[in-house]
Amino acid sequence: MIGNFKRFDMVRRPNRQWRILTPVTWLLSFPKAIKHNAGVDKTQMPKNLKPPFFLLCNHNSFMDFMIMTKAIFPRRANYVVAIDGFIGIEWLLRAVGGVCNRKFTRSVTLVRNMLHVRKNGDIVVLFPEARYSLCGTNSILPASLGKMVRKMNVPVVVLIMHGHHINSPFWNVGSRGIRPVKSEMKLLLTKDETQSLPVDEINSRLADVFVYDDFSWQKENKVRVKSKRRAEGLHNILYQCASCGVEYKMMSSGSTLQCEHCGKTWEMSELGELRASDGETEFSHIPSWYEWERSNVRSEVAEGTYSFAKPVRIESLPNAKGFITFPVHGHLTHNHDGFTLTGALDGESFTIFWSSPSMYSCHIEYDYKGRGDCVDLSTADDTFYLYPQGNDFAVTKIALATEEIHTLGARG
Repeated sequence: MIGNFKRFDMVRRPNRQWRILTPVTWLLSFPKAIKHNAGVDKTQMPKNLKPPFFLLCNHNSFMDFMIMTKAIFPRRANYVVAIDGFIGIEWLLRAVGGVCNRKFTRSVTLVRNMLHVRKNGDIVVLFPEARYSLCGTNSILPASLGKMVRKMNVPVVVLIMHGHHINSPFWNVGSRGIRPVKSEMKLLLTKDETQSLPVDEINSRLADVFVYDDFSWQKENKVRVKSKRRAEGLHNILYQCASCGVEYKMMSSGSTLQCEHCGKTWEMSELGELRASDGETEFSHIPSWYEWERSNVRSEVAEGTYSFAKPVRIESLPNAKGFITFPVHGHLTHNHDGFTLTGALDGESFTIFWSSPSMYSCHIEYDYKGRGDCVDLSTADDTFYLYPQGNDFAVTKIALATEEIHTLGARG
């Protein structure tokens, strides 16, 4: 345990959502849903299905919570929320049914708390991808999800939302006024199926339904983004030039993406497509460029050439009161073995290691709260926001490498 700080009480049992606050969640959510003309298709939901059930949602932006609230109206729920969501409002999130978790950790306490709130007879909501999608496509699901489904022993419902990334992409957060946005809500597994099906089959069914692509959805539905700044921030996910192959030299402004090394530029259309200003358009579809980067990282991992090492500014989040900045920079390395963080606090040195088998993915942020790009890694009692120093890195690549290292290890 690093530092003499009070820790968030993860063991404390979550509340059932206070009935008096349920209308408050509606008041906060429905104006947003109306503004974006949010439609929820429930044709594959049995009309006689009532709580308790386990609701699994995809995750693209903060608006997901509002549309999810509309989808379950008039029912109340308990929600798994990352600890940073509790900052300054712990009492309120506990009152509305929040269940705290530290991202990408294996927490027996979280399982116990989810099983506890299940007894309320309400809906238990989980965003199993555990982070906003980086480019509007599905993220890896934890292998433990099928086991959690079995433990819950209630029907499993899935809510897949479309258009939220186009409205507020993770690489440039803020509303673009997109309407309409659409969602499908369906019963995936009956209670009996959660107990009779093998865990591998449960995971397979979940993986099959958690497939989406907001940029494809945008083009198919001819949803236009009129903002003249629609490409700003795109270099955060497209960090490697598709023309010259150089990393960390991409920049974006207005509706333009540019490589500062070779000078090539691409224009982002109102329908979210890229077009080279001159010469070949390597990737018109943004997720295709992103997956090309992933394939390059996969090759580095397979060849044993991937590594990351940087001094980092450390900010700790031991509880929901706020961040604690360490006065001395630490050092973060990432390689085939995992993440290693070294540093010092109050004159005492420390080393924390996260093994690759324990990290199927990691959470990153772009210019988090105006303080820079960061990787955040959690232990059972703390979360460390780590800000690499310099400009010759991309946290997106670190996230991709985390997934590819884990996958390679799982395959043996």
